[in-house]
Amino acid sequence: MQFCDDCGSMMKADGDHMVCTNDDCGTSSERDRDRESEFVSTESQTDDEVIESDANANFEGKPKATDVVCDDCGNQEAWYTLKQTASADEPPTRFFKCTECGKRWRGYN
Repeated sequence: MQFCDDCGSMMKADGDHMVCTNDDCGTSSERDRDRESEFVSTESQTDDEVIESDANANFEGKPKATDVVCDDCGNQEAWYTLKQTASADEPPTRFFKCTECGKRWRGYN
């Protein structure tokens, strides 16, 4: 990945040039093909690798926790998402959704 020297935004390849993705910046530079092996492209990244943190998120297909118990149905498996709700030096909050009844709750570490 290459970043703009002027504004710090990510650069993207456009033919033989690297172009700043910040529309207000407009910086462009010639591509250095010798350095391209150092860069990592995320074009192949899928949504499967993304952890959803929105409280209204569709939990199905997200990571599952087996160390919890649903208060409504007693099921011991729930999908979860993470969200940093306190300062950065505190652990994130886990938001759960029961895989059986759909009850939602939060857990603090």
